[in-house]
Amino acid sequence: MPANIVTTEDLHVFKQELLTELKEFVSTLQPPKWLKSPQVRKLLGVSPGSLQNLRVNGTLPYTKIGGVIYYAYEDILRVMEENKRNKLW
Repeated sequence: MPANIVTTEDLHVFKQELLTELKEFVSTLQPPKWLKSPQVRKLLGVSPGSLQNLRVNGTLPYTKIGGVIYYAYEDILRVMEENKRNKLW
């Protein structure tokens, strides 16, 4: 079996590729600051009507820009924490 020679340039290219992939991976771990309605519905497991009710009754704050509704990720976490229930077995 012939030997493969790894050059300094090969290592540099490998490093750049690895850094790019790591940056992409890390960016998926951090939740975005703002979420759109479909993302919030999926996160909470609610229907469009239920999400609308959360907006209308003031439970979940939102921002509307150009017809698109945005929700702050921190607000979603806060609402979930405020509505957490303890189950007694």
